[in-house]
Amino acid sequence: MITILLAPSEGKRPGGEGAFDPCRLLFDTLCPLRRRLLEAYRSLIRSGDPETLQKLFGLKKAHEIARYASLDPLGAPVLPAVERYSGVAFDHLDYASLPEAARRYVRENTVIFSNLFGPVLAGDPLPDYRLTQGAALGEIRPEVEYRKAASPLLDHALEGKEILDLRAGFYDKFYKPSLPYTTLKFLKNGKVVSHWAKAYRGLVLRQIALHGVENLEAFLALPIPGLALEEIREGKLRREVIYRIDE
Repeated sequence: MITILLAPSEGKRPGGEGAFDPCRLLFDTLCPLRRRLLEAYRSLIRSGDPETLQKLFGLKKAHEIARYASLDPLGAPVLPAVERYSGVAFDHLDYASLPEAARRYVRENTVIFSNLFGPVLAGDPLPDYRLTQGAALGEIRPEVEYRKAASPLLDHALEGKEILDLRAGFYDKFYKPSLPYTTLKFLKNGKVVSHWAKAYRGLVLRQIALHGVENLEAFLALPIPGLALEEIREGKLRREVIYRIDE
């Protein structure tokens, strides 16, 4: 079976039910680390320092900063991670419109790399929060902490599985597979697409889920609307699949 690695989005959907427990996420042995980072995050929010909050959230508008500063993730209502995130990739995945079998496929086979909580399954319950990509929690660098603590767990969990890495390059700082893996690149008019690559990653994941793709051979044979397979580049561990955007 394929395991899909996916980046998070900074935007979040509000709402949910129940209460958040950081020990209910993928790899419960990471719970002490998650609690430590969460407490550092909460401490920065409680400080109320405008410059600190602006850097923490990656926001400039006062009302947007105030919204996230008012949220305490600990004990807050939760949504499955794939429903919590609301960025470009998740908009194009359009999880809510998928049939239940495809939604279950996404929940069980997709690992999302949260800037605050590290690797979580798409079905894991997350609260509303915001931590901009690359932001530090005081002296703590989340990507450094998670790479050190979670990489052995991920390598063990992914052994014997095929890996499709749909993340942006930044998230190699959280985890870079030591096993063979496949990445995607999208070209339009001969040029690499950067920002809108997020949209195509979401569209690719949608098609994979709809067809219940079980291995990379089946994925490479899968027709994806708007994309044409251009080239496959093989490396020692990393295979890069290049698509041409035909829209």
